[in-house]
Amino acid sequence: MRNIYSVPLLLLALVALWGTLPAHSATTTVKLGIVTTPGSAQYLCAEKFAEFVGQRSGGEYEIKVFHSGSLGTETEILQQIQMNALQMGIITLGPFDVFVPEVKVVAFPFLFKDYDQVDAILDGELGQRILDSLAIAGFKGLAFSENGFRNLTNSRHPVTTVEDVNGLKIRVMESELHKELWRTLGANPTPMGWPIYTELQQGTIDGQENPLSVIVVYKLYEVQKHLTLTGHVYSAHINVSNLDWFGKLGKDTQEMFIKAARDAAAYQRAWNRENEARFLETLKKEGMQVVERPDQAAFRKRAEQLRESSMFKDPKVAKLLDAFIETTK
Repeated sequence: MRNIYSVPLLLLALVALWGTLPAHSATTTVKLGIVTTPGSAQYLCAEKFAEFVGQRSGGEYEIKVFHSGSLGTETEILQQIQMNALQMGIITLGPFDVFVPEVKVVAFPFLFKDYDQVDAILDGELGQRILDSLAIAGFKGLAFSENGFRNLTNSRHPVTTVEDVNGLKIRVMESELHKELWRTLGANPTPMGWPIYTELQQGTIDGQENPLSVIVVYKLYEVQKHLTLTGHVYSAHINVSNLDWFGKLGKDTQEMFIKAARDAAAYQRAWNRENEARFLETLKKEGMQVVERPDQAAFRKRAEQLRESSMFKDPKVAKLLDAFIETTK
């Protein structure tokens, strides 16, 4: 005869056993902000970083990417990271110089000769000094990804030498260095957040400067006729987090985040460089008139005046700039 108490007793035993098992840990969502759209360099890096973190944490951490400027400009995203309203971002180097003056040395015009030199320096001791310098503003620098070398576009006329820049109204990032650079080159620099398609289309500004991938992804060839391969500044991104938030993570988790950021950055940089020739060919096919060999010496000579600017008078900044210039000779 069946024991009428067997089922309830079995259920009680299972409940008791369940209470002794370790609880399943909930996934922690980490918010990461970028201003660019899917298909862009920053988005590619953010998605690869999210993939690595999800895999390597065993699902303990999930990176939620807020893209297309949904959280504001890059300056506003950095402010949110400072307040820990947002934990992470992949931000163009330029806006950092408002928060940490040392950062601007990486964007000094005509500093790097090529990508090999970029990697050797930014992945080395000098690059780490830049990442470490962000701590004073409440950031943890994790890795350098990239936009690439920046080039000038405009809707008015071909630019072959520095004199052709005179009077052009050029959109620049919210960066002290970029504003002063284009003022020195003779343009009328106009700081604006991103994107700027409408402003270019309406003629509010004459031109802008960005790497080839950005010009392609945002279809700026539709509203800009002239492209000049000035290569005037190497444009890095910094993969960054809130310093206090990062400091509260366990050591193994910190190392996992740093490794994931560096691996995602390496993946994105390789993608950017492998596709540069294709980007240029696309812009030509879309009808842009390209000056491939401008008088770069004239640009370089004018830009050298920045070294005497008040931006580089701070002894710490000046010393760091000297170290970068010496290393890139």
